[in-house]
Amino acid sequence: MIRQLAPHVADLIAAGEVVERPASVVKELVENAIDAGSSAVVVEIRRGGMGLIRVTDNGCGIAPEELPTAFLRHATSKLQNPEDLGKIGTLGFRGEALAAISAVSRVDILTRRRGDTAGAALHLEGGVPGPVEDAGAPEGTAITVRDLFYNTPARLKFMKKDSAETAAVNGLVQHLALSHPSVSFQFRKDGADALHTPGDGRLESAVYAALGRDFAKSLVPVQGKGGDVSVSGFVTSPLQCRGSRSMQVFFVNGRFIKSQLLTAALEEGYRNQIMKGKFPGCVLAVTVPVTLVDVNVHPAKTQVKFAREREVFDAVYHTVLDCLAAKGTPPPAAPLPEQVKNLRGDFFQTMDAKTYRDRQSGGTETPAARTPHPAWNSERPSATVRLSDSAPVILYGEKPKGGYLQEPEPVPVKPPEKRPENSPKPPRKYPPAIPQARGEEVPGQRTLAPPGETPWRIAGEVLRTYIVCESEDGCVWLIDKHAAHERVNFDRMKASQEPPMRQTLLTPAAVELGPMDKELLLENLPLLEQFGFACEDFGGGTVLIREVPADIDAADARSTLEELAACLFMGRSLEERRESMLHTMACKAAIKGGWTSDPAELRALVDKVQSGEVQYCPHGRPVAVKLTKYELEKMFKRA
Repeated sequence: MIRQLAPHVADLIAAGEVVERPASVVKELVENAIDAGSSAVVVEIRRGGMGLIRVTDNGCGIAPEELPTAFLRHATSKLQNPEDLGKIGTLGFRGEALAAISAVSRVDILTRRRGDTAGAALHLEGGVPGPVEDAGAPEGTAITVRDLFYNTPARLKFMKKDSAETAAVNGLVQHLALSHPSVSFQFRKDGADALHTPGDGRLESAVYAALGRDFAKSLVPVQGKGGDVSVSGFVTSPLQCRGSRSMQVFFVNGRFIKSQLLTAALEEGYRNQIMKGKFPGCVLAVTVPVTLVDVNVHPAKTQVKFAREREVFDAVYHTVLDCLAAKGTPPPAAPLPEQVKNLRGDFFQTMDAKTYRDRQSGGTETPAARTPHPAWNSERPSATVRLSDSAPVILYGEKPKGGYLQEPEPVPVKPPEKRPENSPKPPRKYPPAIPQARGEEVPGQRTLAPPGETPWRIAGEVLRTYIVCESEDGCVWLIDKHAAHERVNFDRMKASQEPPMRQTLLTPAAVELGPMDKELLLENLPLLEQFGFACEDFGGGTVLIREVPADIDAADARSTLEELAACLFMGRSLEERRESMLHTMACKAAIKGGWTSDPAELRALVDKVQSGEVQYCPHGRPVAVKLTKYELEKMFKRA
């Protein structure tokens, strides 16, 4: 049976599309205040907005006779005819905000127009208005929302903790303050001031007040234009990029939006200039003709659709790219050879090939050339020389006694012993995985292979990142030392039953985070304690770090905390949050590509990979690549 819904039920369904949480109510009310021409807006909440939301402005106000009409669905003063939908220049236009809010809460409104001698007041409960009464009021409008979702328990049970809802409102007010620097915003939570912008019209002042001093100091101003699209604002320098995208703020025609197109254009401008895993921060205002952007594609108006996406992408990309190119300074040009003065007068001089040959042939000699180095020996043994099995092998960073240039002692050549025909080939023998002279073990390493010979040999290391290993079956392995060590750390941390050792920072590190990231960390302080972090609230958007795990370098404390906040945001259950945090800590504690590693450390990693204990890093990437003898010979056209 098909029947029409009751008006009250239809209003609740419509309200659910607009009002998702307390931050949605604040957004609609503040946008109406900005459209009313306000120069100062005060936002006050209690219990995350579930207990009370009050938005006060000094705008144009509402006529007393129009108050009941303002709370009807599709009632607005910002649209008159269908053509206006194609050129929307205000933040609010649907005429559903006040109706949706009043349908799921208890609302009181107090307003007075400029020039009127008295104001008006109205109370609504569940969308049902009472009588309009005369009241004394300052110029502007004050709307108070109490008991949000009191009549919709299905929505009420999905609300988060008060601290999480407070963080959402705080972040929203920050974005609104940045989008309109000419408006003074004041935000109070549970009676305490959390934000106050000067409203002087300067974007840098709003950034300083809303996002903090450290972030404001890392910003570089940008300005550019491409076609009908203009871009202005600030971006972070490449060295000041962050571990997440939480500090990327975009506005289109004064409206805060979330856009993958603008994010991609911004990060494309930083290509090859920032480290992998780092993201630029920004406060960018994009101005587009109102006829070329559709803001009516999302109920909450947080997404827009551009008529010329390529033009918008190019404008943001080239503006950021040109700014970064102008900010950098070209390296100084190398001096010409004749301009280089060698005060020492030794052999290491700048000369061309002809001068060098002349000096070697006796034409002109330098003092260093007349006196041969004591390690240079002009006499070479005629017999074939080889190192015995007991001769020392020069490994990474090791220096033999007496210097590198000394000649080894000649060793008598022994003819090879003849092996009987058809006799089995002796097995290949390789040195032990870890040196264990006199029964000693390398500290911090665990030997998986039995003592003696191992079925593999380390041939070397390339690019200071990949270990080259030869196995007994004639295969060549390339092992990513960072990925392998990351997996070892992850397994060790996950299996450990003891709390990690901590190191107390000599100077506590103050980390400025976005409002959501900060609240997530403060909500999970006990979980951070289990992993060795001692943090506390330092006011504003700052978290103070006093202790970090012993495996984490103190210099990485800031970036680690940013990545942990992103992990907590992505993880749903407690176990998923633990796994995400272990991934981040294992990565931070692992040796990095490009580092010089100890040979014993490399042998321990190869031992774990060859034994099958380590196959993938915690993120699922393989740690080793295998090349068979046939594949190598095929590359060289030998097979």
